[in-house]
Amino acid sequence: MTRPTASREWERAKRYENDGETTKGSDRPSRESFSKVTMEFESGDGDCTGWLYRPDRPADAPVVVMAGGLAGERSFGLPAYAERLAEAGYAVFLFDYRNHGDSEGEPRNLVSPSRQRTDWEAAIAGARDADGVDGSRLVLWGVDVGGGHALDVAADDPSVRAVVAQTPVLSGRAFLGTRGKGFLVKSLLAGVRDRLQSLVFSPHTVPVVGDSDEFALVSAPGARRGYLDTVPADSAWTNETPARSLSNLLRFSAGDDADAVTCPVLLLGGTRDDVVPVDAVESAANDFANATFVRLPIGHFDAYEGSGLDHVFGHARAFLDAEL
Repeated sequence: MTRPTASREWERAKRYENDGETTKGSDRPSRESFSKVTMEFESGDGDCTGWLYRPDRPADAPVVVMAGGLAGERSFGLPAYAERLAEAGYAVFLFDYRNHGDSEGEPRNLVSPSRQRTDWEAAIAGARDADGVDGSRLVLWGVDVGGGHALDVAADDPSVRAVVAQTPVLSGRAFLGTRGKGFLVKSLLAGVRDRLQSLVFSPHTVPVVGDSDEFALVSAPGARRGYLDTVPADSAWTNETPARSLSNLLRFSAGDDADAVTCPVLLLGGTRDDVVPVDAVESAANDFANATFVRLPIGHFDAYEGSGLDHVFGHARAFLDAEL
């Protein structure tokens, strides 16, 4: 039987309302200024789920396709940006990768850059067909590994109007390599064990985020507390990922076709970021012909609340308003 096309999947899914995410802070935008619906789209071997935020005005708003990175779900801090963008007149499609959140796929929390890249492309195809948005004015906003994906997708899609890359990870090897060669070797061995064990039993897992002395996907100083603070209290998320996520990341490289990115790019880095070093973000900015780099006095997880959120959103909105 022929499966529905992406656009038909979206038309079906738009009937379902959802208000399941939480946003920190007391200054949430008024829900009277935008609507939100849960939407599904087909990607590869499964379906992905996301939220479409549509502003009351303008009638055909530019649309921002948004996703996070490192085994996170769409409810982890990103709704704060989606709501503010919607209040400012932008439609936003915030989605979960396969194997994450409400999207299909097993094992859960698997970080697979190749699958995630396909999910980005499918999400963009659906966003362009959604009612109430101007698909010709489409922006990509990615965080961490998602920032790398957004830049790569823009290199292959000249119709993308702009990219916001928030603390982007462009080299998985460099990201993991900050913890030494021993960690890289251990990551490879753990990935092999996971792949073999998964043939017969459940996956061999490691923590998504741990303390600085812990073997985990993310283990920078303060990362455990910062990451877990973004997880909503009612979330069913578990702090574990198949160990092959580490070896998958070792093969991840983004930004290799920087010369092909013709749209404006905004790269954001934090001077107190121990997860994605700000110097790496600044260096990457030099590879793009039309890039703006902003160095902010924040840590990695400061970007999801308080003044850190204000700083990131303020620069991103000014950038998007100028370009669109």
